[in-house]
Amino acid sequence: MMRIEANEFAGVLEERAGGGLVVVAVAGAPNSGKSVFARRLADGLGEGVHVVPMDGFHLSNEVLRERGLLERKGAPETFDAAGFAGLVERVRGGERVSYPVFDRDRDVVVEDGGVIDGAARVVLFEGNYLLLKRSPWDVLVKFWDVSVWLDVGLVELERRSVERWLVHGMTRGDAVVRARGVDMVNAALVIENSHPADYVIDN
Repeated sequence: MMRIEANEFAGVLEERAGGGLVVVAVAGAPNSGKSVFARRLADGLGEGVHVVPMDGFHLSNEVLRERGLLERKGAPETFDAAGFAGLVERVRGGERVSYPVFDRDRDVVVEDGGVIDGAARVVLFEGNYLLLKRSPWDVLVKFWDVSVWLDVGLVELERRSVERWLVHGMTRGDAVVRARGVDMVNAALVIENSHPADYVIDN
């Protein structure tokens, strides 16, 4: 595990990409900035780089409601972990694949929202549980050529979480309850139970 700057990490990937497809895990706690970091990294690296958010594998609200998990949406058990692992494996095999994306405004998964073709040189998977040691997520660690953890302090994570829910229309009181009751619980889980990443970046 090595602590580096974001621009240094981009250099690592550029060097690795010269030898063929590089499959990367961008991991971190909820609200650690994974999506923005991965998008900026992809833009800087240029053509042949894809970002695949884990959020596309949210189980539907209907399924979560049936299982009594809707209020815990975002926890490990509220995702299709097997489906996500299958996608990563297919990407590593060089297949042309489509994948689902999550529409936050509508709170729904859009099937076949993205495509990765055979010309990909770097694929950045981003999500909370990419390095989680617990089943069924623990199968993922074998797929990563490179992994990076975005490091953010707990106080800042909670502040970002509250702000996120305020943007989604919650009252401050409800936003604090949601942040502490869901996001920060999941943050503690991944911080305490994830495999060490190859690289750590303060974000």
